[in-house]
Amino acid sequence: MVGLRLAVFDCDGTLVDSLAGIDAVMHEAFARHGFPGPGADDVRGFIGLELEAVIKGLLPGKGPEVHDNVAASYLEISDQRRRDGSRKDPLYPGAADAVRRLESRGWLLGVATGKSLHGLRQTLHGHELLDRFVTLHTPDTSPGKPNPDMLIRAMDATGTRREEAVMIGDTTYDMEMAVNAGVAAVGVAWGYHPAGDLRDAGAGEVASSFAELPDLLDRLIGAPA
Repeated sequence: MVGLRLAVFDCDGTLVDSLAGIDAVMHEAFARHGFPGPGADDVRGFIGLELEAVIKGLLPGKGPEVHDNVAASYLEISDQRRRDGSRKDPLYPGAADAVRRLESRGWLLGVATGKSLHGLRQTLHGHELLDRFVTLHTPDTSPGKPNPDMLIRAMDATGTRREEAVMIGDTTYDMEMAVNAGVAAVGVAWGYHPAGDLRDAGAGEVASSFAELPDLLDRLIGAPA
């Protein structure tokens, strides 16, 4: 019997289209340390992982000190761009409406992302969505994806069980995290990894638009008894 229902969203590539913003900040951070900027496709492939893992993947063979310095520059530049308004990651079409529809149907909403908590709060606040989410989880306090810790913490924070929770994301890392946590995995087709890869990584469903997501989740986990 279902008691509560928890929908946990990824952020980058799922709620917001952040590729252009991430790529621009990454190029500036790399240039600050004398490295050529990475290709957009390379950046796309790593979005979803925690920042340190992204930097390490984009700068293979460099030492931990270099990775730490570039990551620190990335965070500093990203924060400055958000404060001065030059970085605005747009919501995907229908995202805000879907979030409100799910909330109105009694879903508890959370986020599990590779972003920092500060960056996540800035992003959600900028789109007037921060108050819609009852639990936020980032690598600030958990291992990064595909480790299941963020999802486990989300369930613990909301008192939900595995059969009452679903992870919604655009990358294989999201699907693998859901599988590792033992919760349902729903992919989205508008993000950064192909739908076929999401299914191969464990997605039971792949939504083609935000408009269909609330009904899809309702079918997956029925209304509380």
